[in-house]
Amino acid sequence: MSGPLVSVIVPNYNYAGSLELCLRALQEQTYQPIELIMVDDGSTDDSVAVAERLGVRVVHTEHNMGVAGARNLGVTHARGEILVFVDSDVAAYPDAVEVAVGMLAADARLGAVCSIHDPEPLIRDSLVEEYRALQYYYWTASSEGPISFLFPAMVAIPRHVFDEVGQFNTRLRETEEVDYGHRLTQRYGMVLTSAVRSRHDHDDELFKLLRKLFKRGRARVPLYARRKRFARGFETSNRAGGSLAALAAVATLPAVAVFGPVGAVLPGLALAVSILADLGMYRFVLRRRGPLFLLYYGTVHFVVNVTIAAGVAAGVVQWFCSARFRRLYDSDLLVRPSAAGEAAT
Repeated sequence: MSGPLVSVIVPNYNYAGSLELCLRALQEQTYQPIELIMVDDGSTDDSVAVAERLGVRVVHTEHNMGVAGARNLGVTHARGEILVFVDSDVAAYPDAVEVAVGMLAADARLGAVCSIHDPEPLIRDSLVEEYRALQYYYWTASSEGPISFLFPAMVAIPRHVFDEVGQFNTRLRETEEVDYGHRLTQRYGMVLTSAVRSRHDHDDELFKLLRKLFKRGRARVPLYARRKRFARGFETSNRAGGSLAALAAVATLPAVAVFGPVGAVLPGLALAVSILADLGMYRFVLRRRGPLFLLYYGTVHFVVNVTIAAGVAAGVVQWFCSARFRRLYDSDLLVRPSAAGEAAT
């Protein structure tokens, strides 16, 4: 399929392990014409060598800016009418760009088309990654359709929409997608679709995953406190309740020591509420992987839920204590990245 020029921007920081799979998948897209730009954000591994070996144009940030700044810099070097952002740990299916472009062309009110990743990870490294791929898939697939929560790991946005909405907020290292989705959907529609498919190399270490989820939970508080509602898609009130119930189960455990078996009622009820909140997901995992893996999965997910709720609790405390934190998403604090960058081919 041919049509308007599409600029595919791949932000990268030390993802040499998956970068080749990502770039090769983009070079094999059925859609043409495509210009492919890899924005290297100060990598210390051989990411740049991987891209250059594949003949991919490389743009360098002046210093490590984070994924938001890298995406913004890529846009300043892009010539396409449509921007496609693809994270360097994602491999798109061959028709992914073609389908996304077609969806944008079919509806002028549509400002972004986001991909749903497969339930299998791009690179199988650990059981933690197997957990995360299934959990992330179920939560996204059950949110398919109109959303207000941007999924930037693979997303197509018309250039005029990006210019109108503005750049990614470089102050937000963990939650730039929530902020951008909120801003974009004030003017345009946005959809999450399984028609645009990809595979993601998810986190394969539990501590790394938990640290990320804690930071994201904390940093979402100022935005949700202002909007007084959750973003549409992925983060629902039901799932938030499940996380809070998991934290309550841990917090009420001392009641067992104080009151004996009677004291186990409170943590037991809280655990049951947490499980019920994600019952559909547990059934999905059981069908795919069986009861033994489900036991492992449920244990990890409980820890994940506790971590998310703890992050939100920390964010609430910080929101009350810090005026600057409360203004984290204020548009007047948005930092514009330097357009200066050194391009290399």
